Amino acid sequence: MKKISYSGYRFPPEIIHQAIWLYRRFSLSFRDIEDLLAERGITVSYETVRRWVNHFGPLIAADLRKRWPKPHTTWHLDEVYLKIDGRHVYLWRAVDAEGEVLDVLVQAKRDRQAALKLMRKLLKKHAFVPDQIITDDLRSYGAAARDLGIGKRHVRGRWRNNRAENSHQPTRRRECKMQRFKSVGSAQRFLSTHAAVYNTFNIQRHLTTASTHRAFRASAMAEWRDAVAIA
Repeated sequence: MKKISYSGYRFPPEIIHQAIWLYRRFSLSFRDIEDLLAERGITVSYETVRRWVNHFGPLIAADLRKRWPKPHTTWHLDEVYLKIDGRHVYLWRAVDAEGEVLDVLVQAKRDRQAALKLMRKLLKKHAFVPDQIITDDLRSYGAAARDLGIGKRHVRGRWRNNRAENSHQPTRRRECKMQRFKSVGSAQRFLSTHAAVYNTFNIQRHLTTASTHRAFRASAMAEWRDAVAIA
């Protein structure tokens, strides 16, 4: 995979990596990152951290996405509203049965066309039709599935879709920390990058032994270090 170039930047790549990892991995603000680096004797402004995140974040996320294994064959779809610039828009999200985020899409409406756009994007991106697509009772999902000829694979149920509904929680925490997203485009860019990092470090501790958890965490960190490796 193509390595990222850090030429022209005054700070060493290791500091840039650490700042981006802290911001993407935890619910921290740019000013929080500035303070954490200052405590370690590194003087850098929060605006510099923001530029690092905006420039290198999508590149790192793209590399991480290439490392994803084939997702589970059961997909969960859900939508939740976001308030951006004083108006409501909708965040459509798809996760698989393991809780891995398959894709996110910010759209203005909550209708059949919006659901159809998400499903088409998922099918094109992952290049296979899942065994089941589980959603809530919103009729737009059923209409979109029928348009694509996969209506028989669509399963509806209010309580069967908790996997997707729970996946909105990290977004809500980040939205609160960021004092809401400023535009639809910035929300889409942030959430797409956040999903890639979230999947890499999404280790469900309660489902594994301590030794397995340590192995998974070490593997996640190794993937991150390889993704940010210097060209």
